[in-house]
Amino acid sequence: MDNLLAYVIMALMMSMLPGTDTILIMKNTFNYGTKAGRCTILGIATGLAFWTVISVLGLSVVIAHSLFLFNTIKYLGAAYLFYLGIKAFFSKGAISLESFQANGSRSITRPSAHHYKESYLQGAISNIFNPKTVLVYVTFMPQFINLHGNTTHQLIGLGFILTFIAVGWFLILVYLIGHVKKWMRRTKVQKVFQKFTGALLIGFGVKMVI
Repeated sequence: MDNLLAYVIMALMMSMLPGTDTILIMKNTFNYGTKAGRCTILGIATGLAFWTVISVLGLSVVIAHSLFLFNTIKYLGAAYLFYLGIKAFFSKGAISLESFQANGSRSITRPSAHHYKESYLQGAISNIFNPKTVLVYVTFMPQFINLHGNTTHQLIGLGFILTFIAVGWFLILVYLIGHVKKWMRRTKVQKVFQKFTGALLIGFGVKMVI
């Protein structure tokens, strides 16, 4: 792998830039607690691992060069973001953060296995159907591959590094969110946040389409 340090820095910058993953993590952590946030991160890691395998098999290049496949992924991803955005925007039940326990891990909605599973699936599906992820593996990673080495091993290594960096940053984000939830005790603030995240998700869906 060439210029590994440069790759690590750029991967960190891409992970820290606010996007769909950040919004989903914030939404699920605020709504259902830090465990739901970590489940979302696990889903994101699953999506990245999926594209690492696809890249190693050489299918990511095929997808990137197939207008039909690329558009299919794009529109499915956009539709899913629309769904999540509309669901959050029109949610009637505001979360009462005053009901959180001292460790901030439980809310009045009594997060269950269903909420954690849903958080995981949101992270996984949004990444699997995100065409930007395809482009990262097709246009970004190849710039750091040494053609005289084992390409497969390098792709696996670069994919693992990207996943590790993203997971690390998002875990820090969940930790920080867990400490600022106490500043969002007002119901009106919570409703505004839900509508704000819903609008952002819809906006990312529109951006993905155009």
